[in-house]
Amino acid sequence: MMDPETRYNTDHELLAIVDADDVVIGSKTRREIHQEGLRHRAVHILVFDSHGHLCLQKRSLSKDVNPGAWDTSAAGHVDFGEDYANAARRELSEELSIHRPEAFEAIGRIDACALTGWEFVQIFACRYTGSITPNPEEIDLLKWVSRDELKRLLSEQPETITRSFRQVWELFVASELSPAFLAQDSD
Repeated sequence: MMDPETRYNTDHELLAIVDADDVVIGSKTRREIHQEGLRHRAVHILVFDSHGHLCLQKRSLSKDVNPGAWDTSAAGHVDFGEDYANAARRELSEELSIHRPEAFEAIGRIDACALTGWEFVQIFACRYTGSITPNPEEIDLLKWVSRDELKRLLSEQPETITRSFRQVWELFVASELSPAFLAQDSD
């Protein structure tokens, strides 16, 4: 585990504050927004390989939220002045060294509420067949899983998976675009 003094610190990132309609009304630091429970924006990206397997990340033990839990392939806050799609592409690059996914689609959105930590969450799915290099400050481990393996993990070990991932996965499975990413799925 990294020394807390030297780990990547995101507390001073400048994020947009948004209203109930997801309209920007100001900005504050990540720390201030979380401490005050203000609405803000985030992205979650599901990365699939050519066989329909999903890449899960095991969050670094140095993370302040859900350390050591399985989560979406990449995720993060939308910086002030940034849109959702650019934030998703930035997170893919920063967390997984993915610079040019073969497919990249917006899947849907979860509205800000207490369960999301007051985040409007835009969900993206992408297909990528190149090599992935996880950022060790963000991710302890990556694992590719089939849809059946994920179903087993969700039913047999739900405590090992973030609540946000469960929400994201439910929305993805219900989306009309999910068959395009899962079509090749096999164990």
